[in-house]
Amino acid sequence: MLTFENISYTYHTKEGETTAVKDLSFNVAKGEFVSVIGPSGCGKTTILSLAAGLLAPSSGEVKRNGEFAYMLQRDALFPWRTVEQNIFLPLEVKKRNTPEMREKAVALAVKYGLKDFLKKSPSQLSGGMRQRAALIRTLAAEPEILMLDEPFSALDYQTRLEVCDDVQGIIKGEKKTALLITHDISEAIALSDKVVVLSARPAHVVAEHAITFGESSPKKRRECGEFASTFELLRKELGI
Repeated sequence: MLTFENISYTYHTKEGETTAVKDLSFNVAKGEFVSVIGPSGCGKTTILSLAAGLLAPSSGEVKRNGEFAYMLQRDALFPWRTVEQNIFLPLEVKKRNTPEMREKAVALAVKYGLKDFLKKSPSQLSGGMRQRAALIRTLAAEPEILMLDEPFSALDYQTRLEVCDDVQGIIKGEKKTALLITHDISEAIALSDKVVVLSARPAHVVAEHAITFGESSPKKRRECGEFASTFELLRKELGI
């Protein structure tokens, strides 16, 4: 669904050129949940922007097979619109705001626990429910690929654990492909089918790990014996 082939990206400032990504290659298969982790400032967000086509690589090629949607660090729900109206927003932007598409979006919201919140304003929702609403909004236009930019970073630890279960369950339940950028090793292991480890800037792939242990729930996976050893391995690869 998404392939990086020998990608390099150099940006220009008044101080000169800086290479953020160099000779980076990895892929995301259909239905796969892939997390990308790396040291602070290594270019993780640049990689997501390249994946989304917001930036063009200096060399190499990014291949996408299907429409994508972007979920940001904060839920970015408009406070003057109801939850339902927020969910309809991608349909309006993409000019797909038909009765059929609105019905599908509402059905998705109802399926994942938002039935009683559709007519409420975002301020009436908890942080976890706001993120759930943001994800349903992201899914409303039926993208094949979801690009997630640290979507849990604004939440407290307990809420993050709950929302991780929610988000992974919804993405897997809807059979979507996902690319997650995160600085949180535990989060990457708990959520992912595969973790891609990046070097310091300029970013390149240090290692890829298939995560095959544990049950599908992130909470259950954290309880597995292999979780701690995988965490230590990734920590060492990151040099922390």
